[in-house]
Amino acid sequence: MNFKFFAFVSISSILLLFSCKEKEAEIEPMLIFKYTFDEQGERLDNFGNPATLPAGNAAQTPNFEELGVSSIELINYVVSLPTSSTVIYMGPLIEKNGVMAIDFDKEKIVKDGEVLVKIPLSQITPGSYTYLRNSLSYQHYTIDFLYNDANLGALNLEGEIASFVGFKTFLTDYQLGSETIPVNNVVNQGYFGFHIDQPISYTQTGNAPTTTVPNPLDAVSPIPLGSCLVTGAFVSPLVITGNETEDIVVEVAISINQSFEWEESTLDGKYEPATENVVDMGTRGLKATVK
Repeated sequence: MNFKFFAFVSISSILLLFSCKEKEAEIEPMLIFKYTFDEQGERLDNFGNPATLPAGNAAQTPNFEELGVSSIELINYVVSLPTSSTVIYMGPLIEKNGVMAIDFDKEKIVKDGEVLVKIPLSQITPGSYTYLRNSLSYQHYTIDFLYNDANLGALNLEGEIASFVGFKTFLTDYQLGSETIPVNNVVNQGYFGFHIDQPISYTQTGNAPTTTVPNPLDAVSPIPLGSCLVTGAFVSPLVITGNETEDIVVEVAISINQSFEWEESTLDGKYEPATENVVDMGTRGLKATVK
């Protein structure tokens, strides 16, 4: 009886070991996209050229916490619009009242250094890819600002911002600090919420009139107005042979260099939400590196 038991255990162990090895052999290599927030990145305009601040405007580099990406596209030839042959990742969308929008409740959000998605390399068309195009959709960060309080005087504070830069986004509500901001509607590109809990309680919502979307291919591959299809070059081309045996990691560095911009009423370089208007919340460039 003991012999039969040990024989059964031995056979079971062998079968389990074989099953594990078989599963390991079945694991296929992935194309992995990891995102970082680059405070020192180039500050570009919509055409991919170095951008300077207009007279009367000021800007700051926010303390970036989270980013939403609604699509990823690989480009190895010039295209005018994303197509099914170039888009390799698409986040969740929802239709509301006949309008297609990004579904914020289901959207994948990443912090600095986190992986957004892993795609089997077998699903990627072999080729040499020179540009990466991302539809950026959501930004969450904090900024410094000046607030003049009737009782406390001038206060240098830090406030929290949720910025929705995608083409359209459906929001039920969203959270900033202790504040839940209800929307239950589709918002256009540029909608944002601003909030601080302490030492004052202050909430503001608005629409930035401009969202910079750097695209160095604009002359030959323009993007639709109102989208946030940020385009950037690979430092060295991403080469897919179709015979990969290991993962390929792509690190996508999003430039946030002075990405929060406002029009000053007082020329002091300090944002005052009560009296000054936000004019731009767009990111300032994209650089992709194959690791």
